[in-house]
Amino acid sequence: MINTAEVWGILETVSDPEIPVLSIVDLGVVREVIATEDKVMVHITPTYSGCPAMNMIEMEIRGALLEKGINNDVKLVLSPAWTTDWMSEKGKQKLKAYGIAPPQDDDISIDTLFGKPDQIECPHCNSKKTELISQFGSTACKALYRCKDCLEPFDYFKCLR
Repeated sequence: MINTAEVWGILETVSDPEIPVLSIVDLGVVREVIATEDKVMVHITPTYSGCPAMNMIEMEIRGALLEKGINNDVKLVLSPAWTTDWMSEKGKQKLKAYGIAPPQDDDISIDTLFGKPDQIECPHCNSKKTELISQFGSTACKALYRCKDCLEPFDYFKCLR
């Protein structure tokens, strides 16, 4: 039987192609690892349907496992839909250190319902004096903000639930 802990360790080395500081495990894209005597099945869920990185992630998973001699298959699972709740705390800390504001747990507020953007903490100086520049940042799962204190632009990883 293949050791699933070893497989999870290997998957920790596979980076998200759009945010290379995060592993696919940190991001919460890997949902399940099922091991049999001679093969591993890895279930992955995209951060949003149509995510262009999923083909690359699948290829990277297959390659990383095959490199270790592990026969594998990867299955795309769309339900339940991915949520930012699946991101690890370590992953959120890595995002902030990289200059991307991580999703905020309290992101869903009454202001959001009326089209007012939440005050997102700047990952550079920790100021809450920020402004939304665009609902879409460098990828569809991020919004573009600017800090009014340090004047730096930054991406905010949108909270999805």
